Amino acid sequence: MKFLSDQEEKQALDYIEKAAKIALYSTCERARCGCVIIKDNKIIGEGFNNPPQNKIEQKRCSISKDTYHKKVTDKTCCVHAEQRAIMDALRNNPNELNGSRLYFVRLDKDGNSQKAGKPYCTICSKMALDVGVVEFVLWHDQGVCVYNTDEYNLLSYQYQD
Repeated sequence: MKFLSDQEEKQALDYIEKAAKIALYSTCERARCGCVIIKDNKIIGEGFNNPPQNKIEQKRCSISKDTYHKKVTDKTCCVHAEQRAIMDALRNNPNELNGSRLYFVRLDKDGNSQKAGKPYCTICSKMALDVGVVEFVLWHDQGVCVYNTDEYNLLSYQYQD
């Protein structure tokens, strides 16, 4: 992983801000997340977390994650923002995904961007690896951090809360 500085950091924060604007479309009551995928300074995919299309009745935001075993993978109601961004890119720019960079952000309850924690989502890291996304970008307390997707995936498997 590497932390960005100067113009690279400014540009990354601009993309994170675009992801934050997309996150505002989320109807999730637990967390609103947004994602953009960039290739050659162009957005090739974007997404926000939400229940599957036309399945708002599946919304389970108010159910505590403690009600299911921790080894069970994602039991929330939402398709992740990263998954939606990848699907959007596959639909609209399938030849651009290989070598792209993914920017992710989560909003607080007031709609402000939050600093990210450690990588933890193996669902999204595996999907990104499969389609050729080469880097994940997160905004941490220390600054904007770029992870190679292989590294992000490994760290996600090592994550323990």
